[in-house]
Amino acid sequence: MRVFLTGATGFIGSAIVPELLGAGHRVLGLARTDAAAQALARAGVEAHRGELTDTDSLAAGARACDGVIHTAFIHDFSQYAANAQIDRLALEAMAEALEGTDKPLVAASGTLMLAPDRTATEEDRVPPGSFGRMSEVVLEFAGRGVRSSVVRLSPTVHGRGDKGFVPQLIDIARRTGFAAFVGDGANRWPAVHRLDAARLFRLALEDAAPGARLHGVAEEGIAMREIAQTIGDGLGLPVRGIDADAAFAHFGWMGMLAGIDGPASSVLTRETLGWRPREAGLLADMRDGGYFG
Repeated sequence: MRVFLTGATGFIGSAIVPELLGAGHRVLGLARTDAAAQALARAGVEAHRGELTDTDSLAAGARACDGVIHTAFIHDFSQYAANAQIDRLALEAMAEALEGTDKPLVAASGTLMLAPDRTATEEDRVPPGSFGRMSEVVLEFAGRGVRSSVVRLSPTVHGRGDKGFVPQLIDIARRTGFAAFVGDGANRWPAVHRLDAARLFRLALEDAAPGARLHGVAEEGIAMREIAQTIGDGLGLPVRGIDADAAFAHFGWMGMLAGIDGPASSVLTRETLGWRPREAGLLADMRDGGYFG
């Protein structure tokens, strides 16, 4: 296939590129800047100039290809509501461009806050007001001639080049002088390596059923106190619990997430697509993958 990939130079998208090329697909990557276009050219990818707010450009990219993978998002969580609306309009533009073609459209979402305090499964629908709600839009097109699916990623997608939650927790520990967890730290976060996630996106593009909800989860739930202990060991800092009412003061905007218990399963994803994570787990990757360099 010729695949239109948004976020092609991002942390996950840049891993999807070689995964697609290695499977014999061609890639048209969305490029917002000249630097991004040059990076894509070095990776053997044709650039399509545009950005998430340019819905006409997104629709044109989708129409020019045999399928779409959407991983781009504006990661400014202080403006989350506005960025979620941008993402929704971007998804709608690309889905409408594919309507009636039976071409695949795979959108990235997340598992965090999907089913607080129990293990979330692929059968869970995103509750109103939750992270990832906008990606449900794409599933509505499964009844309109688009083979649409959603890959709901673990909150900790890890690997070399990670700029997500774990590096931010490490930076907070450096700044405050200790690695923290909330309460007793028993709350759990799922995790997946970026290379395993990239393979799942390719499998979804090739074989996911219309309307499929898939989980990019290699480890169902790692206790936050284990993550904090690994950070403390890596930095040579003490590790301690803090009260929930101190979470925002310590973690900043991440205070609303640090105490969430959000384990998630990928049993159905593995059964339907034959996906088998094979990269290092989160704690081993933190220790050995350059997180403390």
